[in-house]
Amino acid sequence: MNVFVTGATGWVGSRVVQELLGAGHQVLGLARSEDKAAGLARTGARVLRSTLDDLGALADAARQSDAVIHLAFNHDFSKFADNARQDQRAIEVLGEALAGTDKPLLVTSGMARLAPGRVPTEADLPVDRPDYPRRSEASAIQLAERGVRVATVRLPPSVHGVGDHGFVPFLIQLAREKGVSAYLGEGTNRWSAVHVSDAGRLYRLALEHGVGERVYHAIAEQGVALRDIARVIGRRLGVPVEPRGREHFGWLADFALADMPGSSERTRAVLGWNPTGPALLADIEHPDY
Repeated sequence: MNVFVTGATGWVGSRVVQELLGAGHQVLGLARSEDKAAGLARTGARVLRSTLDDLGALADAARQSDAVIHLAFNHDFSKFADNARQDQRAIEVLGEALAGTDKPLLVTSGMARLAPGRVPTEADLPVDRPDYPRRSEASAIQLAERGVRVATVRLPPSVHGVGDHGFVPFLIQLAREKGVSAYLGEGTNRWSAVHVSDAGRLYRLALEHGVGERVYHAIAEQGVALRDIARVIGRRLGVPVEPRGREHFGWLADFALADMPGSSERTRAVLGWNPTGPALLADIEHPDY
């Protein structure tokens, strides 16, 4: 297939591109800067030098491709609502470009606020609350109702690996700066997790299996307690491990308190996806993490 990938130079997107190229597919990747475009070109992918705000370019690229994977999202949480609207517009434009073609579209979402109090499965509906502006999955559902072949890949809060710059590295940075590896409350809230290589493979498998599901869960570990994450960080840095209040965590406070487990039983069954990457706690033990 000729696959258009947004977010092609990102943490997960670069692994998706690697997976697709390695399996013999062709890739057209979106890159917003010259240096990222140059790096993407070196992988063997073709490059669309543009941004998510160039809706015409997104539509043209989607129409010219056999499939689309949408991974791009601005993770500046100081303007989360604006970024969510940008994401929603991009999904709508990509879906409209594919309408009536039966070409598959994979969009990306997360596990936050899904099925509070229990472990979410692929059957659970997305968050539909006015105080949660991200509409990635809701937009995908609307496209599906119009006949677009679309599915959502839900990523866990930790997509880890050496080079990760997500939530766990922020906890490590906080521990270095403040001299304590902290958790909120009892620290028993859980973060589901997956190694980035396994996440990249899941996107490829979903495309190759025809995007026959509404939702896929890229989850290797159902849930790792935040306190256990803090303990490994504390041991590696040689700092105490203690509970702290919300102010300690800054913008990460809501995530540090959230319980975000998840099951991938259905995904594993339909795709034959068996995660092989290292577990989260073992990854944090890596000297370069």
